[in-house]
Amino acid sequence: MKAARQERHILWHRLGDNALRLIAALPVGYAVASLWSMALARILPGERAQATIAAALIALVLCVGAAMWAYAARSGWRALWTLVVAGGVAGAICWGSVAIWGRI
Repeated sequence: MKAARQERHILWHRLGDNALRLIAALPVGYAVASLWSMALARILPGERAQATIAAALIALVLCVGAAMWAYAARSGWRALWTLVVAGGVAGAICWGSVAIWGRI
């Protein structure tokens, strides 16, 4: 009886960890890549169109890297919080650039 309960606990723990990794990989990874695309488009040198295209290409690589990180991290919570912090940094760069230089 006790062994069966422990096995169910381990199963639910693994399912929860995989669900967190899936959330970190897909919607959070996409959001982080989008935020970095906006931030890089604002700070990369060159013409606006070229900076935007370069930022979008870099963000594509970041999106794939975020998904890989979500499954390579030690735990689902670590993957999620690391990506949230990375998105927060990009959001702060966007907010700061708008506050300093104004809108494009």
